[in-house]
Amino acid sequence: MSLRSRWRNLTRGSPPASLDAELREKIRRSFNEASRDEEHFPSTIDPRIQHVQVLLKFFGDLTDKRVLDVGCGKGRFARVLHERNPGAEIWGLDISEEMLRFVPAGIHTRAGSMTELPFADSTFDFAYATESLEHAVEIERAVNEMCRVVKPGGKLVIIDKNAEYWGKLKTPAWERWFTREELERLLSRNCARVHSQYVSYWEDVAPDGLFIAWFASK
Repeated sequence: MSLRSRWRNLTRGSPPASLDAELREKIRRSFNEASRDEEHFPSTIDPRIQHVQVLLKFFGDLTDKRVLDVGCGKGRFARVLHERNPGAEIWGLDISEEMLRFVPAGIHTRAGSMTELPFADSTFDFAYATESLEHAVEIERAVNEMCRVVKPGGKLVIIDKNAEYWGKLKTPAWERWFTREELERLLSRNCARVHSQYVSYWEDVAPDGLFIAWFASK
């Protein structure tokens, strides 16, 4: 293994290779407990934050469209999309039943795993995962599942942290970050057009490289 490859492995973290029943339950309990922490796991988000703006711009008009928030937590992103697009059918999927209790009325919810989405093929027009794929453990499987439930011609967005900044923040043992190339490669297996870009958190602050947005059209 090259020096560069060893460095990349270290920056990505070293989570377990598979999401077995024991680890899945551990992650579920962790987020159930975290649901009581509104400070670090808020139920709302400022719509001016660039993560939100990225979704709104890439998806466009959501009227009469079905949208899936994969790993929605308390539904803070789904809340904004629903408010801006009352004619859309918004769904939130999360492993934590306690997190889902905070999702506002008007948004459909389903408890489940990112690696086994409880939806039929081609159910949604759009799907997105904001800082949630990092908890999936079986990353390739989760990406494939997102692509599976999106219709041909549909769009996907993943916003997550850059592996080159691994160690900057405290993370649970199972968490993993990604390089631009890694997720572009995984998305390209099922999507016709894929690209990525660095994104900032606030619109008046230049991207520092921590967050990356991946865009895919199926």
